[in-house]
Amino acid sequence: MIVGFLGCVGAIKENKCLLLTFFILLLIIFVMEMVCGILFSVYRGQIDTYAREDLKQGLQLFDTDGNIGLTNAWSIIQTDFRCCGVSNYTDWFEAFNTTGAPDSCCREYSVSCGLHSPDTWWKDACYEKVKMWLQDNLLAVGIFTLCSALVQVVGLTFALTLYCNAVKADTYYA
Repeated sequence: MIVGFLGCVGAIKENKCLLLTFFILLLIIFVMEMVCGILFSVYRGQIDTYAREDLKQGLQLFDTDGNIGLTNAWSIIQTDFRCCGVSNYTDWFEAFNTTGAPDSCCREYSVSCGLHSPDTWWKDACYEKVKMWLQDNLLAVGIFTLCSALVQVVGLTFALTLYCNAVKADTYYA
């Protein structure tokens, strides 16, 4: 928002300093996005492993004080994707140190249904289901990414053009 504000004010006032600041900040953001995208594609396997481990460690924070967002996220994911745990429902055994699971793992929800037998729980892994959903929607993510990059390149081009025109105008008047 701040970068956009700098660009708008710089363009309206034709202020060289604001235009140059906008250009440099937008260029830094664009380059960082490109580097992150490249690193993500190069280290995809390691990121996959770290994500699994981190999610399994995060299960221990389920239903604890100050983690209502995490609790709600897991409940929504398990209910919507019809899955239980990161790899399977036994992940909850390690997290809770009991043979129970959250009620959102149950095929038919009822109060404390997570304390019943595993036969009533979803068997699929949430990590794989969410990963498949993301892969299925990869086209939409790709189109969004390309559109964002295009808007940034257009912004860079216009900012540099306005900056050059402002410098040229100052040269003629000096």
